[in-house]
Amino acid sequence: MTQLADSISPERIGCRLQVNSKKRALESIGEMIASQHSGLLATEVFDSLIARERLGSTGIGHGIAIPHGRLPTLDTAVCAFMSLAQGVDFDAVDSQPVDLVMALLVPSESTEQHLQLLSQLAEMFGDEDLRRRLREARSQDDLYRLLTGWQPARPRRSAAT
Repeated sequence: MTQLADSISPERIGCRLQVNSKKRALESIGEMIASQHSGLLATEVFDSLIARERLGSTGIGHGIAIPHGRLPTLDTAVCAFMSLAQGVDFDAVDSQPVDLVMALLVPSESTEQHLQLLSQLAEMFGDEDLRRRLREARSQDDLYRLLTGWQPARPRRSAAT
């Protein structure tokens, strides 16, 4: 199974960035990905993310958005993350502004990998403590450590078992 740590690097993380709209957030994350991935153009990354966004918002609630798309030129999944200095309207399911954005791009034919990573990200961002710590982080390195070091909560065993 593909892990987030295999898909993200410190160079594809932005901390407390100033953007004023959903469009600008997607452009910024597209620029971040393209600058670290030879052969990708920021416009094609943006076009892929915005095409998916037109189908319905990827704002999943709690100030989180997971824009995602497919690109035929990729041979492996690529992620980028940014925390925003102020939340922006993302048409999220809970109507709350988004200040944590994790973009995911996968090769065009990678349906299973795409679904696995989206599931992992949804579980990860469901963790209230992680969301709080991401919002408190003050550096790119801190964000990278939080994202790649996160582990799902293990179910507690009762004393009776």
